[in-house]
Amino acid sequence: MPDHVHLLAQPLPSPQGGAFNLAEIIHSVKRFSTHQINKYRGGHGSLWQDERYDRIVRDDAEFLEKWNYIRSNPVKAGLAEHPGDYPWLYERGQEKGHR
Repeated sequence: MPDHVHLLAQPLPSPQGGAFNLAEIIHSVKRFSTHQINKYRGGHGSLWQDERYDRIVRDDAEFLEKWNYIRSNPVKAGLAEHPGDYPWLYERGQEKGHR
């Protein structure tokens, strides 16, 4: 989406036990992407808002609901005719040429 990002992810297990901290993961993604975008644009400064809206997905039905929402977002916004046509949609297996 041009003005926001959706991410459906499961943090990996941490060597210290539990899982990696979601806030730290998101901070790292924002820091890295800000650096790359500013480098590409020749700009500087913040790009992301400090806030985030995270949810715990509790079962397969909720996962499917969230996934369908994310996939259909570019279509609803008029950015693609089909979810797979949106160039910024990444799905597992895509790196092997699957869509």
